Amino acid sequence: MAGAEDSAYEGFTAEERAAMKEHAQEQKKAARRRGSRAEKAAEAERDVLAKIADMQESDRVMAERIHALIKANAPALAPRLWYGMPAYALNGKVLCFFQSAEKFKSRYATFGFNDVAKLDDGPMWPTAFALTEVTPEVEERIVELVKRAVG
Repeated sequence: MAGAEDSAYEGFTAEERAAMKEHAQEQKKAARRRGSRAEKAAEAERDVLAKIADMQESDRVMAERIHALIKANAPALAPRLWYGMPAYALNGKVLCFFQSAEKFKSRYATFGFNDVAKLDDGPMWPTAFALTEVTPEVEERIVELVKRAVG
């Protein structure tokens, strides 16, 4: 790889370290949760909604719309935080997530899927999508992808 010897690995970025710390806190909080399954799920959703509310306006608007679309079209998915991002799990495993542009100082937000999503389409398929706004066409695509991912 040309120029590889000139670049030195300097470790994780501040944003990556913050995401890892958030994930550790999420795991600790989940382990301490008491109550019924429904109560735990309601608390996890409150955490997701609070995280969305803290986002910058453009990301918050998209995250709120995506949250509503997933709740309405994929009720089997459970909202939860994942590395400080709103995520939606199937049988305890994160299936999809919303990453705000601010999270890693990116120029766009991302809606992505993990390997439990059933999006396979030949030997190669997309698992993350850049978002700058959620239009009616984008909504349709998100709903189609989420339904297909759930299986």
